[in-house]
Amino acid sequence: MTIAIVGAGLGGLALARVLHLNGIDAVVHEREASRDARGQGGTLDIHAGTGQRALREAGLIDRFHELARGEGQDMRLLEPDGTLLLQEDTPDDAPLERPEIDRADLRGLLLDSLPDGMVRWGHAVESAGDGLLHFTDGTRTTYDLLVGADGARSRIRPLLTDARPTHTGHNIVQLRIPDIDRTHPDLAAMVGRGTYWVLGDGRSLAAQRNSDGCVRVGLGFYNSPEDWFETSGIPFDAPAAVRVRLIELFADWDPRFTALIAACDDTVLRWAIGTLPIGLTWPSRPDVTLLGDAAHLMPPMGEGANMALLDGVLLGLALAAHPDDFPAAVEEYEREMFERAGAAGRLCTRVQELLSKPDAGRRMLAFFQPA
Repeated sequence: MTIAIVGAGLGGLALARVLHLNGIDAVVHEREASRDARGQGGTLDIHAGTGQRALREAGLIDRFHELARGEGQDMRLLEPDGTLLLQEDTPDDAPLERPEIDRADLRGLLLDSLPDGMVRWGHAVESAGDGLLHFTDGTRTTYDLLVGADGARSRIRPLLTDARPTHTGHNIVQLRIPDIDRTHPDLAAMVGRGTYWVLGDGRSLAAQRNSDGCVRVGLGFYNSPEDWFETSGIPFDAPAAVRVRLIELFADWDPRFTALIAACDDTVLRWAIGTLPIGLTWPSRPDVTLLGDAAHLMPPMGEGANMALLDGVLLGLALAAHPDDFPAAVEEYEREMFERAGAAGRLCTRVQELLSKPDAGRRMLAFFQPA
């Protein structure tokens, strides 16, 4: 049986790792030209019951613990006027329930666990179906089982469902303060070791430590249209002017928060947040399935990477348990994945609804500390 995995993200690589451990041949086809062709974004909290469970099953938990940052579990929650609602400082001996790790480090850990040649770079899928994968360079390959691990804009998803991501009303602009301890020690002390989160009035500011000494600053705008980037008056082709405009948009917040924006460099990223229908399912097919964001794109509330890792590992284990009956393995995997991802998606949707409220900070405090 020929297994083709499309996408060298966390889920696709976790699947490849488990298949490799069990002596099952597979190839990962990735559109990027190399492992370093694109930045991998910021930091992830990997949960004990999902993402860490997956890494343990994949034989990678010890290396993960070497790279993960327990202090990254620290959190400070504030309101726009500067009121501190919650401060959680992680003791040195605290269990690693949700430690942070840079996405690039976690992806590198998975890539390094695979044999040379298992990932084929520069293979962008043009079309798929009937046992054939066609790539944009004119080449093609056959498959018996095709796994779409290719994210929100999956080229494999249409083989199973007509569902497409829809905009949630949430748009994010991300900035960066490099080497913050040296360049802005006062802001470094304010942010702390983990996440610094300000919520309210349909906006958010999240400042988060990364292992390279930088702090990534994410500015969220809720209840905003899909074309908000075009109508917001933010000149994205001029980074200095971007900062000026963002400071204007947060001018009614405590000056400490706009000081974070002013300290950022010229790195500017933006995302219009979309989701698939929560609880999405499809009739099982013997020759194709999905995992990660391709299967259950949900609001970015800390569950997506964990779900993708566990998807990949559990699919791999199911295939290893049914080496002569891949259709049964796919059906077993999908049945569990639909239930698990549906529950996670409903939780993430609930949290996003809280964040869109004017008193989001107080609502999140109650979420973290229920009566």
